[in-house]
Amino acid sequence: MHGRLSGNAGAKIVKQHARAAGLDTSKYGGHSLSVGLVTAAAIAGCGDRDIMRQTGHRSAAMVARYVRDASLFRSNVAGTVGL
Repeated sequence: MHGRLSGNAGAKIVKQHARAAGLDTSKYGGHSLSVGLVTAAAIAGCGDRDIMRQTGHRSAAMVARYVRDASLFRSNVAGTVGL
């Protein structure tokens, strides 16, 4: 396969991996990748403008809607012990 993945192809890949992990596939899709990128970028200290340039969002308010509860990923005991 050459070129870009379609949004549908990305969603299928996410759902396949969610299913393999035993997760409810109705809660995951291609949009999960965007949310994950924006959340990880915010945790890493990227500014809204930099995130917007990457994602194509036109407002900081929309970027803020994509940032999930970052505390779930910080000070995570399982992550700290290498799980």
